Amino acid sequence: MRRLFLLLAFCAAVCRTARSENVEWFTDAEAAQAKAKVENKLVLLNFTGSDWCIWCRKLKREVFDKPEFAQFAQSKLVLVEVDFPQHKIPPEAQQQANARLDKTYRINSYPTIILLDPNGKQVGRLGYLFGGASSFIAKLEKKVNRTKSETPVAKAAPAPKPGSTKKDVDG
Repeated sequence: MRRLFLLLAFCAAVCRTARSENVEWFTDAEAAQAKAKVENKLVLLNFTGSDWCIWCRKLKREVFDKPEFAQFAQSKLVLVEVDFPQHKIPPEAQQQANARLDKTYRINSYPTIILLDPNGKQVGRLGYLFGGASSFIAKLEKKVNRTKSETPVAKAAPAPKPGSTKKDVDG
C-alpha cells in the first residue's frame, strides 16, 4: 500500500510539473520583445539568481512552476529569464546581454520582475509577493488591464457632409 501511495504521489508531481512547463522562457530579450509585439503581449523579464537567491527560488516554485501561471502566461505574456547564477557559468554572450539588461533597468535586488508593453516601454516592476500564484497573477492582471486601457484607439475621420468635397472635410 505504501508503494502505491508513493507511486501515485510521484505521478502527481510529474504531471503537475509537466503541465506547468508548457510555457517558453526566452533568454534573448530582443527575440522575446519581437514576439510580444507580433502577439500583442507583455514581456515579463525575470531577473533572478537561480542557484543562490532564496526568494528567486521561492518565486519559481510558488508561482512560475504552477499550472495557473502557465495558463495565464500563455495568453498574456512572453517570458524572459535574466539569470545571474553563481554556481554555473552562462555563455559569455548571455552574461553580457544580461549585464546590459541589469544596467538598463537598474536592478538592485533579486528577484525583480520588469513588465514591458509590446513596444518595449516599462509598465511595471515588482518582486516576490506572498500569496502564491493567484496573488502574483492578480497583480500582473492589473498591469495587463491598465496597459490595454492606455492603448490609444485611432479616431475615425469625420464623415463628409452630403455635397461636400474632400477639401471641405480636410480643411
